Order: sequence, then C-alpha cells, then structure tokens
Amino acid sequence: MEHNRVTREQVLAASKGMLQKQFYAVFSTPANGMGPVMDNLPVHLEHQCKIEREGILVAAGPHWSDDEQYWDGDGLFIIRATSIEHAREIAAQDPMHQCGARKFSIRPWLVNEGRLNLKIEFSTGKVTVD
Repeated sequence: MEHNRVTREQVLAASKGMLQKQFYAVFSTPANGMGPVMDNLPVHLEHQCKIEREGILVAAGPHWSDDEQYWDGDGLFIIRATSIEHAREIAAQDPMHQCGARKFSIRPWLVNEGRLNLKIEFSTGKVTVD
C-alpha cells in the first residue's frame, strides 16, 4: 500500500458484497463563458436524451452556484462505459465539447452504497423518483 493510497483490489475486497457498479463521472465546465454554452444548450440536451435512450447516460444535470440561485454553465453527467478511454470517447461526442463551449474531465466512480426509491401508481401510471 502506498502512503495515502490503496489499490483498486483493496477497495473491491473491502466492499465485497456491495453493489460495486462502475460508472464514469464527467465534469463539464464552460471554456469561453456562458454565451457559447447557451448557444449549444438545445443540441447538448438533445444529445443527452439520445445517450439516455441508448442506455449510456445514468444521470445528468447542472451544478447550481453555492447560493443555489444561479447556473454558471457547469454540470455533471454519469455514464456507463467499458473503460476510461471509452468514457472519454463518449464525452467527446457531446456537442458542448465538440464545439469548444465546454471542456471536460472524467473520474471513474465505483458505486457501493445508496438508495433509489421508485413509487409506481398502477391506477394512474405515475412514476415518482425520490
């Protein structure tokens, strides 16, 4: 074990029996102010919906300012990929990144704990995520 670091294998062993689901977190930040971000927002959202339908996108959305009143153009999306290289290829296809409105960085993310609540009302067909 390196100082202040443990191996992937050690983490997997310590979390044995937990979900251990590998995703990739894509952090997307404005490269040239809000103008290019807003200009490309419609095609970006269309692209996000496309990769959602394809089963690639797990979750996505904007980051609010610390006072929760504004959006400064940055966001996060969680994707399914076979490797970090594959995740980079997927992120690079986002229209925001292709045109240079945003730049991105990626971190592998192992999900072990958490809970997602779904409420399904059969009579109305309404689904609520909590």
